[in-house]
Formats: sequence, C-alpha cells, structure tokens
Amino acid sequence: MFENREEAARLLLRKLEKFIGFKNLLILAIPRGGVAIGKIVADTLTLPLDILVIKKIGVPGNPELAIGAVGPSNTVYWDESIIKSLNLDKGDLKILKLQKEKEQAHKEIEFRSSRKALEIKNKIIILVDDGVATGATVLCAQKYLKKSKAKKITLAVPVIAKNTYQEIKRYFDEIISLKKVENFYAVGQFYKEFPQVSDDEVIKILNKQINK
Repeated sequence: MFENREEAARLLLRKLEKFIGFKNLLILAIPRGGVAIGKIVADTLTLPLDILVIKKIGVPGNPELAIGAVGPSNTVYWDESIIKSLNLDKGDLKILKLQKEKEQAHKEIEFRSSRKALEIKNKIIILVDDGVATGATVLCAQKYLKKSKAKKITLAVPVIAKNTYQEIKRYFDEIISLKKVENFYAVGQFYKEFPQVSDDEVIKILNKQINK
C-alpha cells in the first residue's frame, strides 16, 4: 500500500530513470488523479507535462463499472465483452456516449482555457495515471495517441489489476507498474491517503507548466 500519490510517484520514478536524457518525450497525465503523479514525474525528469482528458462510460446504475470511455477528437473505446454480457441496448449506449462526450469537451475547455494541447505526433509518450482497474480509460487514451501518430507509448502507473495488465499489454510498447494485483476493487484501496484531486489543482499544475 502506498502512503499517498506523492510516494507512489517517487517509487515509480525509479523505474522511469531510463528515460532521463531522452529527447522528443512528453508526459501525458489523465485527470484528475493522474495529474498529481504526472507533475512529480515531469518535474523530476525535467520533461514537458500535458493532460489527456478521458471520461469513463459507466454502466447505468453502476457508474464505477466501465463499459467504455471517450477522449479527444471523437475517440471512443467500448469494452465489447462487458457490453455483450450485460446485453446493453445500442440506443442506451449512444445516449451514454453523447453525455460523456459533452462532459469531456467541457472539461477540456475548463482545464486548458485558451491553451493548446502539446504536439503528440512523432513523440515518445509516457502516459500516467494513479491506477488502472478495468483499463477502459487507458485503452481509450492509447487509441487517441495512436490516431495522433505518437511514436511510442509507455503506460506508467503505480498499480494495475493483474488480469487487466495481461489483457491490455499488447496495446502499449511497454507497461511500467509497481504492483500487479488481484482482487482490485478501486484504485483508492492501494493508498493510505487518497484525497480527490480538484479541478482547480489540475488547472494550477498546468498553469505552472506553461509558465516554466
């Protein structure tokens, strides 16, 4: 168990030291928890930091169970196996997708204001989050990064569900993690302190990056 996101980031950095001195490399953090991790990683490795806003699509009545996710540029990922097992209606899925696309676009504007996203094409990307349960969010992010012609994509997270790791590792050039665990119910179970990262904190971190 990690003390907090700060400790998790410091431990994760030990596995990311091999990237020191790399050129054409960008840290992308998934808001909001991933930004707290990403800031420490980017500051320590003296690399640029940006966000990748992804919104999880949850099952009606059980929003924590992800059946998909949406990202920038109309990027959509669906977990077809879960959808099939739950026999979800296509009309309902369309409504859920539209709702999350609106949320994603709103957060993108809120976090960035007038700032443009950093260039991804031909970049080596380290994608950072504070944990991965089902993988829907990071798979949507990977889909967007591939579409944006990233040169290489490394997923770096403190903790990931063991079965999810096995299922998604083929989509990334590399997955760097500290813990691969079974009985994964929520990311917060692996942190002693797991406060919610606010929107204002994300904006403040981004502003500091811009003003460096």
